[in-house]
Amino acid sequence: SDFDKVPGVLKTISGYAGGKTKNPTYRQVSGGNTGHREVLQVTYDPKKVDYAKLLTVFWHSVDPTDAGGQFCDRGVPYQTAVFVENDEQLKLAETSKAAVMKSLGKKIATTIESGAKFYPAEDYHQDYHTKNPLRYKYYRWNCGRNQRVEKLWGDKAYTGIPKKG
Repeated sequence: SDFDKVPGVLKTISGYAGGKTKNPTYRQVSGGNTGHREVLQVTYDPKKVDYAKLLTVFWHSVDPTDAGGQFCDRGVPYQTAVFVENDEQLKLAETSKAAVMKSLGKKIATTIESGAKFYPAEDYHQDYHTKNPLRYKYYRWNCGRNQRVEKLWGDKAYTGIPKKG
C-alpha cells in the first residue's frame, strides 16, 4: 500500500522472485522451500518519480536490519531484497543501501540481487489492501509492522520525507 501512494507509481503487482521454482504458488513460497521471496513489482512514470525515490520509499517501509524476515513474518519468503534490472539500478541500489547503513548506524540485511524472474501472485493477493482494508490494517497493526517502521524511521517512516507539523 505504501507504493500505491507515491505520485508517479502507475501499478503495483504482488508476486514472488529470487527462487528456483517456476510459477510458484503462495502455498509453496510461504512453505519456505522455493527460495522465493514475496515481492512487489512497481511500474512507474520516470517523468514523475525516479528510481532513487522508489528506493527511499522502500527502505522507509521496511526494517532493513532484520535478517530473519519482516515483523511477524519469518523466514526466507519474508526477507527483504531489492531486485534490480540493470547496472544503473544496481548502482543506485548499492548507493542507497550504503546511505541507509550510515543513517541507521547498523548492518543492513537487505540484499541486492539481479537476474531474478518475477512471478505474479494469485489474484486474491493483488491489491489486498484495497479489497480487504480492515484485515490489512489489522494485519499491519497486529504484526507490529507500523510500530517497528515508525520506531526505526521516526517522522520519515513510509516515505523518507519528514512529516510536517
